[in-house]
Amino acid sequence: MGTTSNDSQSENREEPLWLPSGESPAISSVMFTAGVLGNLIALALLVRRWRGDSGRRNSISLFHVLVTELVLTDLLGTCLISPVVLASYAQNRTLVALGPERRVCTYFAFSMTFFSLATMLMLFAMALERYLAIGHPYFYQRRVTRRSGLAVLPTIYIASLLFCSLPLLDHWKYAQYSPGTWCFIGHKQAAYLRLYATLLLLLIIAVLACNFSVIVNLIRMHRRGRRSRCGPSLGSSHGRAERASMAEETDHLILLAIMTITFAVCSLPFTIFAYMNENSSRKEKWDLQALRFLSINSIIDPWVFAILRPPVLRLLRSVLCCRVSLRTQEATQASCSTQSNASKQIDL
Repeated sequence: MGTTSNDSQSENREEPLWLPSGESPAISSVMFTAGVLGNLIALALLVRRWRGDSGRRNSISLFHVLVTELVLTDLLGTCLISPVVLASYAQNRTLVALGPERRVCTYFAFSMTFFSLATMLMLFAMALERYLAIGHPYFYQRRVTRRSGLAVLPTIYIASLLFCSLPLLDHWKYAQYSPGTWCFIGHKQAAYLRLYATLLLLLIIAVLACNFSVIVNLIRMHRRGRRSRCGPSLGSSHGRAERASMAEETDHLILLAIMTITFAVCSLPFTIFAYMNENSSRKEKWDLQALRFLSINSIIDPWVFAILRPPVLRLLRSVLCCRVSLRTQEATQASCSTQSNASKQIDL
């Protein structure tokens, strides 16, 4: 009896039922408003693109199908998670005290793990699609279709649901973090916490590897196009189509790279938090910062897509390719002149 009472008292001390005085919902309100507004703007731009391209054959690319699914995932996660935090501030009670048997805390923690993993899997699907489209075009044209892209979202949701349900099957208790408006995987489940963080880290590495492969293939395409300019195909429809295709692939790469860097930066504090000691993480308030960074990603992604419109992407592409073009222009002219002189000598 004495041991049971001591355990319950220590649990109550660790998980308070009331929010500390002076806590303000301003940050959570701004995050919720920015998340919903950004996702709605991005979704409206995508719908506009779908309507504008619906009359053209094969104009709606698989990449934009995946982007649409990513925006829908971010919007759904924001609308299902942030109102719980606002309700906690409105009632001045922690998540543990909002519902019986810690149900609200369990719901919040499960939703956080589910949507964070689903977002990373969506980014991996987008990177893999670009890798296959650029690196293996023959396989991509024969095997990958827009219909298969529509099956990506339910597949990712099922995989995320199965992985994130493991704590529920073992009846684990999610931990409540300061100031009481956050619940997530606790350090008592260190094995699963580190497994989850390692999985996110491996997905980030895989996405970076796919992006690096796409960059290498785009450089090869650029070199082939540079060599083809010396031939008679200059100004032909084939050359213009190849340059337009390369420009579109570069725009997709820039958008995907910025989203990947954003998720990597937002996930890095959580990865460090997962491998830290519980006492040191709470002493440095690393747990709260890690969870905030992890939730910010779903807010930044739609704004990245909304801001990086085609004119902005063309500007970034021109800035990134300007130095390369200036360096290769003289080499191209020299190579073309050498080839023309050689052909004249052969004719003579």
